[in-house]
Amino acid sequence: MILYVTNIYNYPFIQDKIRDSSILLENNRQIWVFINIRPTFEVKLNTNILKPTLPKGTRDFLPLDIKKRDFIFTTIRHHFKLFGYDAIETPAMESLETLMGKYGDEGDRLLFKILNNGDYLQGVSDDLLERKDSQGLIRQISKRGLRYDLTVPFARFIVMNRQNIKFPFKRSAIQPVWRADKPQKGRYQEFYQCDADVAGSSSLYYEAELIRLYDGVFKALNVPVVIRWNNRKVLYGIIETAGLVDEFQLVTVVIDKLDKIGKEGVKAELMAKNFSEDSINILFDMIECNHLEELMISMKSETGLKGIEEIKEVMRHLESSPMHNMLKLDATLARGLGYYTGCIFEVNAFGVNMGSIGGGGRYDNLTEIFGLKGVSGVGISFGVERIYDVMNELQLFPKEVSQGKGILISCIDTESFPYSIQIVDQLRSNNIACELYPEGAKLQKQMSFANESGFLRVALVGDNERSQGKVTLKNMETGNQEMVTVEELISRIKEHSL
Repeated sequence: MILYVTNIYNYPFIQDKIRDSSILLENNRQIWVFINIRPTFEVKLNTNILKPTLPKGTRDFLPLDIKKRDFIFTTIRHHFKLFGYDAIETPAMESLETLMGKYGDEGDRLLFKILNNGDYLQGVSDDLLERKDSQGLIRQISKRGLRYDLTVPFARFIVMNRQNIKFPFKRSAIQPVWRADKPQKGRYQEFYQCDADVAGSSSLYYEAELIRLYDGVFKALNVPVVIRWNNRKVLYGIIETAGLVDEFQLVTVVIDKLDKIGKEGVKAELMAKNFSEDSINILFDMIECNHLEELMISMKSETGLKGIEEIKEVMRHLESSPMHNMLKLDATLARGLGYYTGCIFEVNAFGVNMGSIGGGGRYDNLTEIFGLKGVSGVGISFGVERIYDVMNELQLFPKEVSQGKGILISCIDTESFPYSIQIVDQLRSNNIACELYPEGAKLQKQMSFANESGFLRVALVGDNERSQGKVTLKNMETGNQEMVTVEELISRIKEHSL
């Protein structure tokens, strides 16, 4: 009896059972040992069976899911290119000092931290461990984290690559991000963002352009949305008028929860922070104003009035042509991220309870953190995971996206296999996707495979087809069959008649 064992050094117990070791071969650093063992000896190398699981907040995608997601990505990429936003990429991880402090306290808690290489506890004081000082410990054992969004890495990118880019610099990025958020419907811990940003210009024209970009993408995806927008200066002015400006960041974070916990929930949370009832009432009276003119009358802040003027200027840039989706000014919109300084945006889909599927805004001071002043930026983001979920729920994907595969070459007999391979090569050399069933199985088995795999057409190849230099083309939807030459098959596919 011959036993084949990889890496014998993992199984020292075998040594006692070996009668004679005959051959040792090394291949790609893997030791293969061919040994004779006593017939009565049973070797159990691995009895542990792992239960397959996914980390919370992540998911697998099947081939059909990928087709749908590719449709979304392709649409977004097309519009990014159409609007002149060049693609860049940044690493999945950034230094923690780059990420920390940019997203508020809540954002810092949701950052995935990466343990230092090697013995990460080496050098950590016993005092830190005994006190269970998690914040102090993190600073000692972790220097990197997974990116939380694509905006802060972009600001870092601008500073580090400013000699190689020309302002205003328009960039796009389509990459995954990670947040240690509680998984729920429409909320994942790993998800893709598609961002478009402009750095190096304070022109409010770009706010209008990004609104148009949102409008164009969602029109192309056939997703009806409302684009809600506000201005952080207006929000600052409202909070200042209410006498709460010293707690501006805290108040904006709470207001940002309006769509999650409602008006009464926000009021209760503000009351719990010991804010006066009068201040809270003034706050809500102003954020519930329906018209800019009405808001201007109530506004007691120069900053707030400046924000209203910025909104009016953006609206003037939008007057020249109609929008396909609803644009709604919403004074309750806050956006909890701390780096926004001007216009802010959020996109919601009609007909489904999914939260926002896009968001963004202007940030004037983000590069200053990295030592570069005077580089204003503005950008928007598309939440691909939620867009995908919305389109699935509302059945908005075009029929052709979910249609099955194209051509399966089915070889009826073994002798026809070389001819079938030639057909495959001809089709692929003409940029036609196809597959060859890999063995001479019964025709029924091959047809079952074609049906279950979603092939729309099957090219049958046997002795008769081979002798005539043809294939029998079968329509899997209707069952109709006809014999055609390979050239005719190629021509039909290219003319989209199949």
